[in-house]
Amino acid sequence: MSTVTQMHEMSDASAELQRLRDSIDNLDAVLVHTLAERFKCTQKVGELKARHSLPPADPIREATQIKRLRSLAETAKLDPDFAEKFLAFIVRQVIRHHEAISTAGGVVEGGRP
Repeated sequence: MSTVTQMHEMSDASAELQRLRDSIDNLDAVLVHTLAERFKCTQKVGELKARHSLPPADPIREATQIKRLRSLAETAKLDPDFAEKFLAFIVRQVIRHHEAISTAGGVVEGGRP
């Protein structure tokens, strides 16, 4: 293989690598914005639970969500175990935030988990 051919292949590879990285960066932005919207909703849930003296955690709902998410992951060709661990991390943050809302009397300023 000539040096010129190798240089073209490296240039093509570099361009493809940049294109893929740009896509990953865009997807990361989507994830962050989606999580922010999700946490806005879960804050409202936490406030509602606090106002009505409901517990921060709902094990039945969580089990249903895990089952649903595992099914979605399988359909999307994503490792269901990974999806479950990811959801478990999010749910732990939400419960922690709901506990803080409850302790604060119904509202936590800033709304961040």
